[in-house]
Amino acid sequence: MQPMTARERIAINLKRLRNDRGLSQEKMAELADFHRTYVSQLERCVTNISVDGLERFARALGVDVVDLLVAPAHESKDEASL
Repeated sequence: MQPMTARERIAINLKRLRNDRGLSQEKMAELADFHRTYVSQLERCVTNISVDGLERFARALGVDVVDLLVAPAHESKDEASL
């Protein structure tokens, strides 16, 4: 099995952190000043994100950027495409 890509890590972590806070994709997008479809695309690994974008999401979620990049401990690579 190949190692998880940064894009997959971000997708899993963004979705997990958003859900942990009870946020919809629309509310998450509003807090980070993005469009809801962009959040959806990120969570499905359809698009890339800039470092500036990662910072905006991290601030909106109240976490460090590193928390969006860390390898999920108990998530599988397949979940990144959900």
